[in-house]
Amino acid sequence: MSSYSFSLSESQTFTVTHARHMAAKVATDLRRMQRFYGQPCDAWIEEYEAELIVLLKAGYLGEVTYGYKRGNDWIEPSLRYTAGDLVGSGTDDDPGRVRQGKDISGASFSSYLTYSPKYRNDSSANREVALKELPFSRDGAPEPGINGYLDNDKTYSAGSRALTRASVRSYS
Repeated sequence: MSSYSFSLSESQTFTVTHARHMAAKVATDLRRMQRFYGQPCDAWIEEYEAELIVLLKAGYLGEVTYGYKRGNDWIEPSLRYTAGDLVGSGTDDDPGRVRQGKDISGASFSSYLTYSPKYRNDSSANREVALKELPFSRDGAPEPGINGYLDNDKTYSAGSRALTRASVRSYS
């Protein structure tokens, strides 16, 4: 008597098309923020989208936050996106649901980015090649705090990766 076994594995390559799909959803969120609050401007949205495509494709994005800071703290409305591997069948939500009517007086629009462990562990030569298409460079800065809490509310995914979106919410 013979016995046979086999296994099936699914492997999907993450492409620039996948990165564009996810970055477009972030850009849609930023356009909604612009409509409700006046910032970021169209040119910034285009540059943020281009930056995300490069970083997602390379696997170099850790987290990025876009929104309003008062003092050294993010306030509502601010959005944080955390990159990771797609787990299970995955979710690919529609963008949107940025709350309107929040008090941004005395606040300014900003963005803050952290890199993934892959970025930190890669050689400088690999980083240079992967990042040559970045539309701008970022300088080191202390990470802002949060005036409120983060509420995970969306997941954008494509290929084998996901972006989890968390919205800053105020306690009041």
